[in-house]
Amino acid sequence: MTTLTRLPFELTDEHLMLRDAVRDFARREIIPIAAHYDETGEFPLETVRKMGEMGLMGIEVPEEYGGAGMDTVAYVLAMIEIAKADASHSTVVSVNNSLVNYALMKFGTEEQKRKFLVPVASGQAIGAYSLTEPMSGSDAATMRSRAVLSDDGTHYVINGRKSWVTSGPVAEIVLLFTMTEPEKGHHGITAFLIETDKPGFHRGKVEPKLGIRASATSELIFEDYRCPVENVLGQPGQGFKIAMTALDAGRIGIAAQAVGIAEAAYEASLEYARQREAFGRRIGEFQLIQGKIADMKTKLEAARLLTFNAALAKIRSAQTGERYTTEASMAKLFASEAAMWITHQAVQIHGGMGYSKELPVERYFRDAKITEIYEGTSEIQRVVIARNELGLR
Repeated sequence: MTTLTRLPFELTDEHLMLRDAVRDFARREIIPIAAHYDETGEFPLETVRKMGEMGLMGIEVPEEYGGAGMDTVAYVLAMIEIAKADASHSTVVSVNNSLVNYALMKFGTEEQKRKFLVPVASGQAIGAYSLTEPMSGSDAATMRSRAVLSDDGTHYVINGRKSWVTSGPVAEIVLLFTMTEPEKGHHGITAFLIETDKPGFHRGKVEPKLGIRASATSELIFEDYRCPVENVLGQPGQGFKIAMTALDAGRIGIAAQAVGIAEAAYEASLEYARQREAFGRRIGEFQLIQGKIADMKTKLEAARLLTFNAALAKIRSAQTGERYTTEASMAKLFASEAAMWITHQAVQIHGGMGYSKELPVERYFRDAKITEIYEGTSEIQRVVIARNELGLR
């Protein structure tokens, strides 16, 4: 069963084929193993490689660079289906697609696309995006890591510690943001393409997370890491712009992830309300449960429409050059908070069974929380939306 209502635009046959293929894959390959990987915290490398073979690690990347050559609507459809099966798998897909691939497509040279984009988009390599530090989260200008240009101008020497890096324990390519000119604040940040098999790169503490436990998150440590100048993405000092541009795309991915989690929780609740009996009646016949179902459905569909609206805005931006920051932030803000609310209600509807690991509802609840935090907290999204509406910079 699917809860996908009629959208204000038509899905193409290609969209529908992709959605059905991803849904079938998720049911066969991901759902049966999701609880195991959530419990152990292991990285599901085998299924991630299979997703790469399906083209899901580079959905919007042209085929010449190893991708599937589809659009943002296709990406949202795929993310929803994967997240509905397991949020951890969708997190890996999101980082590769929205953050690493997108930044490389917009700012990479032809040589960088051939060297870095092709393996990440084709699923041969796992990418990571590294902006946050132990003492630097939403305020990137306070980061303490440093990259210093060598005397001969051939490479940068990087030192510092990054934190909360999704896919950090397994990534082969890292999109790193660090300070090259600290006195310039945001304008002193530069983006680097890091090859993790080089000297000076170390993987630090793996985070013991509440949710998305199989997505693998860790610190990254740089000790006199030598990064050649040809691995600078964009121009020196352009890193903050690149980071924020990638986050616009990333927020659409997280909105889609939130919709998928919420949809799974809603459908589980609907089925439970139809079957579970109390006081001689199915609990779905009680008005308090009906009120929850009605509100869950309404929030879910509103989140879905906002997410597809942001996807369409991103598609338009490729032709017009207009920003889609507000649409992406609204979708991410609403969908993430809707997912948290819906999964909360799902646990409540299931009662004791909702609190048990025998059913996936408690996992949906734990996984939903992170969607309100990463790619910019709900508080940051409200700031972004309001400042754009007020014309503040």
